[in-house]
Amino acid sequence: MRQAVDYLFIDEAGQVSVANLVAMAAAARNLVLVGDQMQLGQPTQAQHPEDSGESTLEYLLQDERTVPADTGVFLDTTYRLHPHICQVNSEAFYEGKLHSAPGCENREIRIPAGGSGILTRGAGIVFVPVEHEGNTQGSDEEAEVVRELFDELQGLEYTGVSREVVGRLGVEDVLVVAPYNMQVRKIRDVLPAGARVGSVDKFQGQEAPVVIVSMCASEGHDSPRGIEFLLNPNRLNVALSRAQSLAIVLGHPGLATTRCRALGQMKLVNLYCRIVGNR
Repeated sequence: MRQAVDYLFIDEAGQVSVANLVAMAAAARNLVLVGDQMQLGQPTQAQHPEDSGESTLEYLLQDERTVPADTGVFLDTTYRLHPHICQVNSEAFYEGKLHSAPGCENREIRIPAGGSGILTRGAGIVFVPVEHEGNTQGSDEEAEVVRELFDELQGLEYTGVSREVVGRLGVEDVLVVAPYNMQVRKIRDVLPAGARVGSVDKFQGQEAPVVIVSMCASEGHDSPRGIEFLLNPNRLNVALSRAQSLAIVLGHPGLATTRCRALGQMKLVNLYCRIVGNR
């Protein structure tokens, strides 16, 4: 296979390890890497010396959030996200360089005027505070609010890029994301069969008109794997960017005042505050 092809395209290069790239590279004279280093990287289960455990994009771009002009091409247009979601994600994860394609502003969920439900907006990022105490990997309180939101959304009209009604929301039109498997199970138990519930890892690459994100932990510093996992920027980015119209974040208000022990943790909490502050 050595130099068997002129060009080798590697999709989802953010999930391809450096070692695998080296093994494949000899088959081509030119490599084209396509991917997003600000989404989930390659899962690993072992210790790797030096940089060999990094994904190809992590290794090449290091701490860059977008592709520098002298390194490659940054695709700066999203055809999925409503501008209100895109603006938050762009500023938080892509140095303000990501923009929605024309027409995406027409993607909305039609919330009944004067309704008595939880939701008052049909587009953008909405934070719903849920009080609870002592939860680490699962929250019955948030699972119940997820059920209420899910029921409230069913049957609502939603529009596409042409502003026309695409249809009415059904079970398959709402993604529900949680950081821990315990919360995934709790939410599955209260939602109807066929509901799309899972962790961020399950839904990378998928999309839906509405995404509900259940943070579930009462305190960031007590959560398993720490703040670094719960408020990981790549995981938050993937969760929010599955939504075409509306992203709903459920969380205990105390997460925004989580006790930090290092500068890096302060940056993570600050990022979370920026996201949930867009009400």
